Order: sequence, then C-alpha cells, then structure tokens
Amino acid sequence: MLDAQVAAWNRGDIPAFMATYEDSPETTFVGATSVNKGFTPILERYKRNYSTPEQMGKLTFKELDIRLLPATSGATEYAVVTGHFHLERTAKGAATKDDGIFSLVWHKGPGGWKIVLDHTA
Repeated sequence: MLDAQVAAWNRGDIPAFMATYEDSPETTFVGATSVNKGFTPILERYKRNYSTPEQMGKLTFKELDIRLLPATSGATEYAVVTGHFHLERTAKGAATKDDGIFSLVWHKGPGGWKIVLDHTA
C-alpha cells in the first residue's frame, strides 16, 4: 500500500494517492498546525496544497517501521507505520515542507488496509 501511495503521488494522481485512506467522515489528518477530519476535506486539502505536478514533485519514504497490532481475538486489525518523507520538487505552493516525519494508523476492514489517522509534521 505504501508503494502504491508513492507511485500515485509521483505520477501526480492525488485521488489514487487518497485511495489508501478510509473514505469516512472519521478519517483524520493531523498536520503541523491543523487537524482535518473527513476523507473529502483531506482530499481537498491535498488538491489545494499540491495543485501542480511541480508542487507535488517526487515522493520518497525512508526509515519505515511497521507494527502490526493484533486485536484481543488474535486477528491483526490495525497497524502503525512511522517513517520519514522527502519531496524532490521544483515548485512550492501552499505546502512548503519538503522533509518530515509521519505516523499512520491503518485499519484492515472489508476494503482492505486503509489509513484512518495520518499525523505528518
């Protein structure tokens, strides 16, 4: 799923990048200065802040740590992923940060693994 995110981002496809997020009003994005709740507001935020391929640039992740969290039943339903991101790009829009850290909470539901909480700083 992380490889699919990078591939979608690097071809400038924000809707495909967002396909890894749970389409729910409860999905949450925590940034350096704000909290956005709901799939659609998060999608619109990405579209607004990265409105051109030059502003999106090329995304890479490194130092990934993936922790699977079993439920009391023993089934793995959640995962926490932490890592670093880097954007190599030629232009900046509303989003000016090229490097940072992130933590993601993934939930495994009927549609497969989806991000329910993204904290990127």
